[in-house]
Amino acid sequence: MTQIIRALSEISGNYEAMFVDLWGCVHNGVTAYPEAVEALRAYRADGGVVVLVTNSPRARAEVYKQLEGFNVPEDCWDNIASSGDSARAAMFTGAVGNKVWFVGVPAEAPFFEPMKLITDPVAIERVALEDAEGIVCTGPFDAAADPATLRPQLLYAKQMGLKLLCANPDIVVDRGERREWCAGAVAALYTEMGGESLYFGKPHPPIYDLARRRLFEVAPDLTDPSILAIGDGVKTDILGAQGEDIDSLFITGGLAAEETLTDEHPHEEALLAFLGREGITPTYSIGFLR
Repeated sequence: MTQIIRALSEISGNYEAMFVDLWGCVHNGVTAYPEAVEALRAYRADGGVVVLVTNSPRARAEVYKQLEGFNVPEDCWDNIASSGDSARAAMFTGAVGNKVWFVGVPAEAPFFEPMKLITDPVAIERVALEDAEGIVCTGPFDAAADPATLRPQLLYAKQMGLKLLCANPDIVVDRGERREWCAGAVAALYTEMGGESLYFGKPHPPIYDLARRRLFEVAPDLTDPSILAIGDGVKTDILGAQGEDIDSLFITGGLAAEETLTDEHPHEEALLAFLGREGITPTYSIGFLR
């Protein structure tokens, strides 16, 4: 059974490092959560290491720019591991071929910029669907539109045997008060239609491999660190932590705020009922990161 806590400081001393989700935990897609920032600052001041592990389809440098825009200060984190970088590494090693059909918005075009991590990258060319060897999806063309609008193109892609590289396994995300569709919704639809989707963000192993590399970049002296994963997605953050056999802290006031009846804190019975339906047990739960 999960342990409900009121503040990160109650448990933070048990962990040398934290893998912290961004959207719904540190910011809301518009601005930073002040209490979350202060909690992470305090943890770092006590010697802890914070790696931001995000299902953003953007590269680390682009996530950094976004954090600046959301007023998330640099002194509350140490490094960044993004689903985008994990997926880009796979793309540049030929996971979906050379010629790809891109599903995403123009702002995510930096996904295709060169990546230092890959020494002998495949030359990627963006082409029309009918000329493609594979699909790269960073998100729907319109985050407000039902992903089912892409069904005709996905049916054609499935018939051609194209693999879909999903740069963000999240199904939805809340941008302020507005809920938006993510690349994971497109990939789930494609899989449901019989297509093959490749995932590189939480809860899948590749992003955790990247997160550990990012951790050791800034803390090379850590050998077998105790790690706490923090996030608001039970099917991404918490399921991924369970798969990696690391402890987790579930932020109930994010995506599951309604189901857990979270105001300042989750309602215990509602929380346990929700977790029971999901078949997932986080080590700890808290209303908001504070």
